[in-house]
Amino acid sequence: MARFLIAVIFSTCFIQAAEGPVSSQYGETAKRLIEAATTDPHSLDRLEFLCDRIGNRLSGSSSLDRAVAWGFEEMKRAGLENVRAQSVKVPHWVRGEESLTAISPLDRNLPILGLGNSVGTPAQGITANVVVVSNFEELSALGAAKVRGNIVLFDAPFQGYGRTVTYRVSGPSRAAALGAVAVLVRSITPISLRTPHTGTLVYLADSPQIPAAAVTIEDAEWMHRLALRGNSVKVRLKMSAHFEPDATSANLIGDIPGSEKPEEIVVMGGHIDSWDVGQGAQDDGSGIMVSLEAAGLIKRLGLKPRRTIRVVFWVNEENGGAGGRAYRSMLGDSVLKHVAAIEMDGGAEKPLGFGFGEGEHSPPSRAMEALREIASLLTPIGANQIQRGGGGSDIEPLMEAGVPGLGQLSSGAHYFDWHHTEADTFDKVNPQDFRESVAAMAVMSYVLADMPDRLSDLK
Repeated sequence: MARFLIAVIFSTCFIQAAEGPVSSQYGETAKRLIEAATTDPHSLDRLEFLCDRIGNRLSGSSSLDRAVAWGFEEMKRAGLENVRAQSVKVPHWVRGEESLTAISPLDRNLPILGLGNSVGTPAQGITANVVVVSNFEELSALGAAKVRGNIVLFDAPFQGYGRTVTYRVSGPSRAAALGAVAVLVRSITPISLRTPHTGTLVYLADSPQIPAAAVTIEDAEWMHRLALRGNSVKVRLKMSAHFEPDATSANLIGDIPGSEKPEEIVVMGGHIDSWDVGQGAQDDGSGIMVSLEAAGLIKRLGLKPRRTIRVVFWVNEENGGAGGRAYRSMLGDSVLKHVAAIEMDGGAEKPLGFGFGEGEHSPPSRAMEALREIASLLTPIGANQIQRGGGGSDIEPLMEAGVPGLGQLSSGAHYFDWHHTEADTFDKVNPQDFRESVAAMAVMSYVLADMPDRLSDLK
């Protein structure tokens, strides 16, 4: 009991102390940042150019090369210093031509998107019956005798991205282990207007590599209904997907050097690559552009944080993660000079706050209390939530090394409606949501870079 009371008193003392520095020292600065961000009529100009003039940006593509070259110049125009491109080898997967045709019980062309990193079919395609399952338990119950030589369709209803995406990621290998010749996956989304959603798969080393593609919700359910009524569903799948030799791309890095501790860094950003469909507007053009606009705003207002604020556009998040690993490797033993890492990779819908890398069941920490104090400055735009569990794929290598990680939270009202589809386009970005996201990122990054304590010191 005595230890508990000491902990409560200590935590309370910290909170009272923090209320002074955060609410009084940074209150006016936060107001300036929020006001400037939410009234900037030009904050979406860069994102619009990226989407409309460059477009989607899959690793290894010429459009990604153009985006990297353009982004390099835009970092300099935004006033960042030490702008550089870190060379990164990335995989070069090519989708090629693809089609899915229902042959029986009737002839229909079905829209598909091959899954990222999938192998292709033979030139003549694969023609086979479809075996439909709703989950891995049903697949295992069928066994090899009923799966071998067939195409497996995973018709798994959306139960949240984290729970449902496993059918896309590991479904092909699990079906191949039982002798399936190809896999179809119901798109990982709660809603569809016959829109297929792509995304990466991961082949297991001990299973054959078979072609895999996403189908729409409507077509998955159509085939499932037919199968339940005893109809034989036969389709022909054609995919010319393949890998070219690895390509050279780059992470883009730019700084606002710290005024007192320039060697200590708060890094924020997202990934510059996207899938080869749509425009990569929400995933993740919005993330990199919000980060750049936030840093540019801090610079324009003449704010000089004690520590360095760094913006990184990581490359190859979608189908490999090479950019995040390369950035961590570049840091070597100096990685813990990074006092915080913030990733925005959930779209620029209404910002709600930030998720902190502490696990859901971690004990209360002073760092969490400090973040809540900072987030209170974002109450005027409703972005004052701090939740346990956050980060992102690109900063995961930093978090594994001990860097505190945060992920910007958004309402996510429609993100997975557009995610990895032809519909991920600039018109889906609400201007005011984007501007408020800039405000949230600017306030959080600035205070973390300027406050006396590092998050890692607040145990």
